[in-house]
Amino acid sequence: MSRNALVTGAARGIGRAIALRLARDGLNVAVNDIKRSSSGLNKVHQEIEKMGRKSVAITADVSVDKEVETMMQNAAKELGSLDVVVANAGIAQVNPIVDITTEDWDKIFAVNTRGVFLCYKEAAKVMIAQGTGGKIIGACSIAGYTSGPMVSHYAASKWGVRGLTQAAAMEWAKHKITVNAYCPGVVKTAMTDMADEELTKIQGKQKGDMFKSYENEKIALGRICKPEDIASLVSYLASQDSDYMTGQSIIIDGGIVFS
Repeated sequence: MSRNALVTGAARGIGRAIALRLARDGLNVAVNDIKRSSSGLNKVHQEIEKMGRKSVAITADVSVDKEVETMMQNAAKELGSLDVVVANAGIAQVNPIVDITTEDWDKIFAVNTRGVFLCYKEAAKVMIAQGTGGKIIGACSIAGYTSGPMVSHYAASKWGVRGLTQAAAMEWAKHKITVNAYCPGVVKTAMTDMADEELTKIQGKQKGDMFKSYENEKIALGRICKPEDIASLVSYLASQDSDYMTGQSIIIDGGIVFS
């Protein structure tokens, strides 16, 4: 019997790579993003179906509880079950602490922390009702282990994901649901391109300097991460090979943070 997954924030970047990798692994995949990303979302949906897998595209805002509840229920109904949920959607912003507004803070936490919480919660409710266990996987970051200048609110939101992942793993183990998170380093995506541009303005550096700094000085393996690198880890976390792993937030950064 085919297994079924849902990936949030799947219209581009890491989420897109994860959705396509799970489809290649043989899973049917529901993909989610917000309405303004519908074009990219539909393209991913079509790519999955071209592989011979079943897919459904669902627009929803992960920070809104009712939308997340409906999304999980619809995904399970359309695909037949929900066995893997990847709470990937996230946003970033670069700003000195003194310039961060309460609106900035709340927006980051609404998506990165509340969004993961709601996806964990509603995925678990579906999986518990199904009674067949499942895999819940969340987006953390190396910023969830060690912060840095200009990303304090982003880092704080990701530290929250680590704590939530541990607590959820302990609560739902009795239902045979594992809960883990992946912690990327610097990944070449539209989001990190934006961060590079913002640092250029704030620190007076040249565009691309952030990536060069990491490649030349900070990443042991000497290259920027690709979305497919993260998708490979998520593939493992979604598979039976990781059945004895739960509550972990796993760093995959090419050798920046060593814990």
